[in-house]
Amino acid sequence: MKKITAWDRVEIARKADRPKTLDYINKIFTNFIEFHGDRAFGDDKSIIAGIAELEGIPVTIIGEQKGKTAKENIQRNFGMPNPEGYRKALRLMKQAEKFKRPIITFIDTPGAYPGMEAEERGQGEAIARNLFEMSKLKVPTISVVIGEGSSGGALAIGVTDKIIMLENSIYSILSPEGFASILYKDSSKSKEVAEKMKITAKELKKLGIIDEVIKENEEGIQKDFENICNKLSNILLKNIKTLSKLNTDDLVKLRFEKYRKIGGIL
Repeated sequence: MKKITAWDRVEIARKADRPKTLDYINKIFTNFIEFHGDRAFGDDKSIIAGIAELEGIPVTIIGEQKGKTAKENIQRNFGMPNPEGYRKALRLMKQAEKFKRPIITFIDTPGAYPGMEAEERGQGEAIARNLFEMSKLKVPTISVVIGEGSSGGALAIGVTDKIIMLENSIYSILSPEGFASILYKDSSKSKEVAEKMKITAKELKKLGIIDEVIKENEEGIQKDFENICNKLSNILLKNIKTLSKLNTDDLVKLRFEKYRKIGGIL
């Protein structure tokens, strides 16, 4: 059997027909109610945010949403959030904290939108604010990397107590193309640098950066989606129950120590 390389997993993670955030929401959760807008500028359709129930437990869900067709991708800005998307996410996080709801985030983005309008509206500040606020949230937080998890665009909803990855998803400081452009001044070397970046679920689990890996069917996640969702549902429930037993001071302290440790690894 052919060995699956890091670049192979990059290509799988980017497949248009790979399940998106809404697919997981519709399959795993019940009574989902979507919220819109950041109460400052507008609504960003590249981030889905709302409340739902997981086996009767009220939770807040936030996820980056790509499209499956060209039309959907244009509507969703190819899963690249603007500042108002991250501010909408933060609004829902603070609401979750107020009502003591666990937070589950779904990560699937090539990165935050790099356009001039996004910069004018404070893209960097919006991401930094989320990192700061997520680090001290007083409720359990779990993130699930379901496709691409690139750059600050992913980390802006990823500073959580537990990080779960699908086997063929990727998680990195930036895309392999961007890394190759910076390091070698040649984006064509992206396949080569993908191996060096340690961006696959297996490598990140070995490094202690993520907590759990969900194995995927060799024929593709689409053919085994129900089974994957059942596994993910069980993992989410297990972690919510474990994290909910901690008092808020210990929860925040352990989260702080987790990311200090990751910083030491990197």
